[in-house]
Amino acid sequence: MTTKQILYPNTKLWMAAIKPPMYSVAIMPIWVGTAIAFAETKMFNGAVFSTFVTAAILILAWENISNDVFDSETGIDQNKHHSLVNLTSNKPLVFWIGNLCLGLGLLGILAIAFWQQDLTVIGIILLCCGLGYTYQGPPFRLGYQGLGEIICFFAFGPLAVEAAYYSQTQTWSMTSLAASVIVGIATTLILFCSHFHQVKDDIAAGKRSPIVRLGTQKGAQVLIWFTASIYPLTLLFVLLGISPVWTLLSWVSLPFAFKLCRHVQENHNQPEKVSNCKFIAVAVHFWACLLFGLGFILQGIGN
Repeated sequence: MTTKQILYPNTKLWMAAIKPPMYSVAIMPIWVGTAIAFAETKMFNGAVFSTFVTAAILILAWENISNDVFDSETGIDQNKHHSLVNLTSNKPLVFWIGNLCLGLGLLGILAIAFWQQDLTVIGIILLCCGLGYTYQGPPFRLGYQGLGEIICFFAFGPLAVEAAYYSQTQTWSMTSLAASVIVGIATTLILFCSHFHQVKDDIAAGKRSPIVRLGTQKGAQVLIWFTASIYPLTLLFVLLGISPVWTLLSWVSLPFAFKLCRHVQENHNQPEKVSNCKFIAVAVHFWACLLFGLGFILQGIGN
């Protein structure tokens, strides 16, 4: 066996552990909130935006890393070869790397608060971090009770989008609040999809995820309605005059939505085949949110 053959599987495991595509989850709420702020006020602070995006990525890294640590304590990840704890066999090191990411991320948010002499954004982000901790952290472990999707919706939807809007304008917006519902649904879709392939391990660890509660077949049916809701909501906001017609560009993500629903419908009870569905959900989230935000940018440029 060559060195390349030995190292390549390890590389794949590390990439699976780090999950680079997932970090669009941190970026898109900031993008959409900032885009709406630009459309409504013609204001754009590049330093605040770039600092916020970097901080959001670091905070999400903390959440992902700490979740690996907390899951290692329940035994749910014993068959998860790409767990950072399993890869390193050093839980304390992984734990403190996660804490370092959190500290650096919060420093970035504190910098924004210092520039603006306003603690509102740091307060919102601390609330997001608190919700993120309750997802897997002891003694809460609300994700084990099937409440993770609710936490995800609020943390990455209304709270994150409104924080991004406020960081640019130091005001609030009903438009950004409405838009945050779409971002929240698209983000929660990724978490929902992540449960299909790990039902057996979840049941063994006592985790009552939505897919454990519903079963994979009903879960696949719920997924269709869940995914489909993004598009009529976007149209409704346009018809109500909340969003510009340009936001219908987000419908370009429909092929990914069809692919996701079809893939899960066909493979919902086959863990090996359905395990990649969360990455299709990432594509739905990325393109829907990117083009939704672009619609507001185009409105701002056109006015």
